[in-house]
Amino acid sequence: MSKIGFVSLGCPKNLLDTEVMLAHLVKEGYEITPEESEADIVIINTCSFINDAKQESIDNILDIAWLKENANLKGIIVTGCLAERYRDEILTEFSEVDCVLGTGSVHSIADAVKRVERGERFSEYKDKNEVALGGDRAVLTEEKSFAYLKVSEGCDNRCTYCAIPLIRGKFRSRPMDELISEAKDLVSMGIKEIIVIGQDTTAYGIDLYGEYKLPELLSRLAKETDVKWLRILYCYPDKITPELINEFKTNEKLVKYIDIPIQHISDRVLKRMNRRGDGTLVRSVMKELRKIEGITIRSTAIVGFPGETEDDFTELCEFIREVKFDRFGAFAYSREEGTPAYNLPDQIDDQEKQNRLDIIMREQLAVTEELNEKKIGKEITVICQDYDKVAEAYVARSEADAPDIDGNVFFTAKKRHRPGDFVKVKIEEVIDDFDLYAKEI
Repeated sequence: MSKIGFVSLGCPKNLLDTEVMLAHLVKEGYEITPEESEADIVIINTCSFINDAKQESIDNILDIAWLKENANLKGIIVTGCLAERYRDEILTEFSEVDCVLGTGSVHSIADAVKRVERGERFSEYKDKNEVALGGDRAVLTEEKSFAYLKVSEGCDNRCTYCAIPLIRGKFRSRPMDELISEAKDLVSMGIKEIIVIGQDTTAYGIDLYGEYKLPELLSRLAKETDVKWLRILYCYPDKITPELINEFKTNEKLVKYIDIPIQHISDRVLKRMNRRGDGTLVRSVMKELRKIEGITIRSTAIVGFPGETEDDFTELCEFIREVKFDRFGAFAYSREEGTPAYNLPDQIDDQEKQNRLDIIMREQLAVTEELNEKKIGKEITVICQDYDKVAEAYVARSEADAPDIDGNVFFTAKKRHRPGDFVKVKIEEVIDDFDLYAKEI
């Protein structure tokens, strides 16, 4: 049988689709290789959220295409968001690609590989709103201390800049009992931290149960599994309910970390973005969250959205200084075909968008430096990820650090540790603006 290589791009939600496809192929007896140069067929699970992500996906297709022309690679399958969005354009533009599968065809991967083995060139786009959610998966994190749990698919928010509804379809939640069962399986594999995700995680349950059920799910995950840490990403401000805030206060397994993409603070811009809730709501939510002792708040914003004035941008910068996000990232607005914002008037020049991005990230860097300096001398618990031979230190994360998004804590220790070990350390200094250096206590 063919050896299968995988390239998984984009967000953790896309990574879970990759894990589901891997599980299908392993079940069929295919050998998976981490080296694309050794593979007979390579599957590229793509992202296309913004222009940079699309370019990364295209670059990877071209890189793998080189192997087909110059090495022993026999087939290329393109899946994921770029495949769903641009469909047969990919077959037209890239003659080396043999198969394109949309996001609704994730469970067709084994059949697709067999057809490529027979020399077929084809595409398939099953209804993305009908695809079965969940399924067996092969956990892919390099160190097995954490895994993602995708509780929903799709999005109904219809932000004017976002192509996700076009790519992933309507919002759909997975049954709670199914999620509890999957979480138990992850813990039985040795997973110590479960990271709960969705396109809009805070909307979980509204379609199945008629109300937001994320707080109940978190409570059940804590009580019914032996997981050590729970973390949630992709929370929307308008759905941060009193019940969810109470869960942070009472659920001892839920790390005090929340990811809330605010996207802006100006009422004018938020309205043009079709965001639910205005600047007053965002400020109110932040005020309530700051009442939770030790909370880490991560957020993102878009600068240069069509019609964003200097006053709008100044208001956003002032808000960044005021609220002092523990973690913050910004993006220059990416004009995406098929979205309502694509045709909005008052589009902003690319250079001006970049200037605003540089300014706001300088503002945040000053906040980050201030907050990190206050951490020196504090004792915290970290989860060990690996050992860095160059740094001669262990690499770990604290409760305040989500994997692949935030910084790391490097620490030295007299005894040996393995990935997944929880270690108490004392912070001694800040390195590279975002990472911390510590010693085991």
